[in-house]
Amino acid sequence: MSKKLAFLQNYLLYFAWIVSIIATFGSLYFSEIKGYIPCELCWYQRIFMYPLSVLLGIAAYRGDTTIKKYVLPLSMIGGMISIYHYAIQKIPGFHEIKPCTNGVPCNVDYIDWLGFITIPLLAGTAFILIIFILLFVRNSKDRVLSPCNN
Repeated sequence: MSKKLAFLQNYLLYFAWIVSIIATFGSLYFSEIKGYIPCELCWYQRIFMYPLSVLLGIAAYRGDTTIKKYVLPLSMIGGMISIYHYAIQKIPGFHEIKPCTNGVPCNVDYIDWLGFITIPLLAGTAFILIIFILLFVRNSKDRVLSPCNN
């Protein structure tokens, strides 16, 4: 393995952790600072993203690549919810399949940057990035020691 690949391999967990931190603080910014009330599906996405910030942070610090088996399912489920939520917002007639029952309807676009970037798309992008980063993380026995375990 080249030195550049070995260097990147040591920091992949940190990259995934940074993505989860940005997504967590982004959702908190939209709700707590901008005052956007999360809909039901937004809450489900938060349920799957917020623990990733803690789990990936601990795993990155310890160099624990076994976290993949816990984080990948959370990321995949959260990503599927994001895709479904984005479809409700952007595909006409799709939101009538399961309308939200309480509070803010799930088809409301608080942000609509460039005509297609919405909050569920941002969350889905974060989940997909975390999934792809973790797919490239090698098991501890196959990789160079992490920077914190030297």
